[in-house]
Amino acid sequence: METIKISEVTKNFQEGEHVVHAVNGVDITIENGEFAALAGPSGSGKTTLLNLIGGLDRPTSGEISIDGTQLSKRKDNELTEIRLRKIGFVFQAYNLIPVLTAYENVQFVLQVQGVPEREHHDRIMPILEDLGIKGLENRFPTQLSGGQQQRVAVARAVVGNPTIVLADEPTANLDSETSKSLLDLMRRLNTEKGVTFLFSTHDPMVIERARRVIRLRDGKVQADERKN
Repeated sequence: METIKISEVTKNFQEGEHVVHAVNGVDITIENGEFAALAGPSGSGKTTLLNLIGGLDRPTSGEISIDGTQLSKRKDNELTEIRLRKIGFVFQAYNLIPVLTAYENVQFVLQVQGVPEREHHDRIMPILEDLGIKGLENRFPTQLSGGQQQRVAVARAVVGNPTIVLADEPTANLDSETSKSLLDLMRRLNTEKGVTFLFSTHDPMVIERARRVIRLRDGKVQADERKN
C-alpha cells in the first residue's frame, strides 16, 4: 500500500531574474513501512522535497498524496490536521520551543492531539529512555547539547504515533555513536510499529542503513536503489 505518492512534482523559486528548479519533475512512490533516504549534495532538492511532502510548502506543479489524500486539494487548516495526525517531523535545526522543558516539548504534540493528560507520562518516558535522555526531561533546550536537543526532537516526532516520519539530516549534528543509537531506534520503530521513515541525508551511515536510497541531483531523481 502506498503511503506517499509524488507525481511529476516541480518546485520553482525566483532568484532575481532567474528561475531555480529546486525540484524538477519528480515521480516517487513510498510504500507503507519503508525505511528510505533521499540522498544527494547540498542544493539537490532533498529538503525542499521533504517540505513539499509534509505540506509545509506547495509545489509549483504536480501532485503529492498522503495515504490517498491529495495535498493540493486541501486548505491550510486541513494540511495542519494531516501533519498533526499522520506525520512526524525531525528538523535539522531542531525547532524546539525554548520556553518549554524537554518533557513539555514532547508533550506539546499530545496536548494538541487531545490525548488525555493521564496518558502523557506513560507515552513520553519510555521514548526518552529509549533515546538515552531520561533524566534530562526537566531541562530547557539551552541546557542541552546539540545531540540531546536532536533526540528530544525525535521523541517529539514519534510520540504522536505518526504513520510517517520525515527527517531532514537527522544525524547532521551528532557524533557517530549517538547517530547509531538514533538510527537503531528509528529502525526499531519502523520494524515493530510499521512507521514509514523518509530521510534527507548525505551521511554515509544513514545511506548505509536505509533499505532504499533515492539519489537526487539538481532537483531530479538520478537513481533509485532498493536493498535486500
